Amino acid sequence: MEGGMQMALPILGIVAAAAVTFYAVSFSELREKSFNDLEDSEEEEGFRQSLSSRKRRAKRKADKQAKNN
Repeated sequence: MEGGMQMALPILGIVAAAAVTFYAVSFSELREKSFNDLEDSEEEEGFRQSLSSRKRRAKRKADKQAKNN
């Protein structure tokens, strides 16, 4: 029984660390998306443009590439 616990404890630690990392990254991405949405709404100066999903994706992709360069 003691040998099993010596094996299980590090494995559980790794799984717990992976779960914490996953949630931290997920919440970070959600926060970034919220800030980007807020900035987009402020840029539109009070009215909401109705862009097609294709145009929104192209705009996001261009913004992401501009940040990376």
